[in-house]
Amino acid sequence: MTNPLAGLFRPRRKEAAGPALYARAVRECGEYLAARGDSSAAAHARLVRAVGVLAASLAPVGSPGAVPAGSGAASAGPDATSADPFDALLRTAERALEAGGEDGLGLALALTGTATEIRRRSKGAWRLRGLALDGLGRDAEALECYERHLALAGEGGGSAEVVRRVATLRRRRECVEAAVALFPEAGSPLLEPTAATTTATATTAATTARVAPEFAAFVRARVAQYGVGHPEVRRLLRLYGAYRRLVERDGPLLAGDGPDGPRPGGCAPIGVGGLRGLLAGRTVCLVANTEEVAASTLGPGIDRYDVVMRCDSFRLRAPGTGERTDVHAVSLRGATPWEGPAWTRPAGVRLVFGDPAAAWRRAVRQRLVPTAQEHIGDASLRRPLSDPALLGEDGWDGGTTTAFTLLRLLDFLDAGSSLDLIGFRSPGALRPREAEWVMDRATRVDDSKMRIALR
Repeated sequence: MTNPLAGLFRPRRKEAAGPALYARAVRECGEYLAARGDSSAAAHARLVRAVGVLAASLAPVGSPGAVPAGSGAASAGPDATSADPFDALLRTAERALEAGGEDGLGLALALTGTATEIRRRSKGAWRLRGLALDGLGRDAEALECYERHLALAGEGGGSAEVVRRVATLRRRRECVEAAVALFPEAGSPLLEPTAATTTATATTAATTARVAPEFAAFVRARVAQYGVGHPEVRRLLRLYGAYRRLVERDGPLLAGDGPDGPRPGGCAPIGVGGLRGLLAGRTVCLVANTEEVAASTLGPGIDRYDVVMRCDSFRLRAPGTGERTDVHAVSLRGATPWEGPAWTRPAGVRLVFGDPAAAWRRAVRQRLVPTAQEHIGDASLRRPLSDPALLGEDGWDGGTTTAFTLLRLLDFLDAGSSLDLIGFRSPGALRPREAEWVMDRATRVDDSKMRIALR
């Protein structure tokens, strides 16, 4: 006679090797905690509690290390509510993800590797493993784990977060594949291995940190070889722009892609197309932050421009500088730019120039002040000089003045009916090479009004 319940117990019998695997997980946690030492961070404290619950859940019932049901330790919080070691293992992996950093993600990856060995059909384990790989930039492996989670969850049962990430990772891979297909003769190593063809060695190398700069170098090489007017190069630039936005976004709206993500500073993002639309057919002026302008009587004339732009720290003195600021641009400087003063000056659009992407995102989130601006420039505008999707010019170092970065962006967009610089003849307003670039392209200079017309 066939036992109808026999199949239900197979997964549990497969966990016969569990003690050794759980012991390995606890040992990995111990090594992580020993290397990190004491930490007062809340995420670290939650991880320590989760490790404790995991260790206690493995102790035999009635032993000194066991957590009795209904005891204070067992009900001390969300990390201590499960008597199932597997649930405790997943909770610990989740806390490792929250702790962040390469070490935290590495611990989460190790723990979820153990979890998927113990239960191959745990959709929660595959989701967490995908998140760890995703955080480490191992896109192809993350995609494979996400797809396993969705397959196990069944129709409509997968995490909405995973569904979005799968779509994003697939689009990123499609951008790379389409870019290489435009120039197959280039023999590019760009292609990220797909989930179906990866090997352990290949996927470890195919990280976002490797592919993104190689993609940028591929674009620069094709631009240099064929020129920006070549139709295939123009398609390549569009693909690269789409890829970069998908890589750099931290929430859809920060990259100008989607209506439902968080809005930093309570404002809406604006991308290259939106900025071009704002300037189209309008008179534009960029005002220098100099004492000469502040002491002048140019204010009423400045306010008559359709779009008034200013940079970095500035002070308004209505008779000299005018009163409006339609666009404010600022460059991030230093190793911790998110620790700078908040951007409190009211502006219609705030453009933040900075690299790398992680520091830029953090600074934008921490320094924006709600209601101080209506729009914030998205990731497509964070480094216009070096971005192959925009200018992609060589020779301008990271110390380029904010005013010149903004000016080159405006010149590239070529959208305004006029573009005037006010006060930039003053010493120190621009670097010597930047001033030379301006004067080479000036169509009119009026020293009485401190004005240089570029269009």
